[in-house]
Amino acid sequence: MPSFVWLETEEEVRSAFPIMRELRTHLDEETYVSLVREAQEKEGYKLVALNDDQGKMVAVIGFMPMITLYNGRFVWVCDLVTAASERSKGYGKALLSYVHEWAKANGYGIVSLSSGLQRVDAHRFYEEKMEYQKVSYVFLKRLSV
Repeated sequence: MPSFVWLETEEEVRSAFPIMRELRTHLDEETYVSLVREAQEKEGYKLVALNDDQGKMVAVIGFMPMITLYNGRFVWVCDLVTAASERSKGYGKALLSYVHEWAKANGYGIVSLSSGLQRVDAHRFYEEKMEYQKVSYVFLKRLSV
């Protein structure tokens, strides 16, 4: 039976890097670990892995509780990725459903996320299988710092 594992220590966070790298290809391992640790400490970022029946990590989700005037209290899914070799086995649905349950149990009535424009299959998954509504565009401006 698949199991959910909260990744909290540096070693646990590091163990998810091979899967997370499939989504966040711009990150090297040290930057990834550093960003996750800072987000955990400062933003309440939570990282959960899904292990298959044999205990092998097959998918990862990163999320954090937030408050905005638009959504009120909600959970933002920052990262959701299933290992390429393990896709279409229901792991993404299981992880997202797990976050839905966590959100409800902790008093958050909305789960929200963004997805790159090029990720058409992911959009179909969110809308058709997970019943998410497309409600906005996300805009980004890179600043030199």
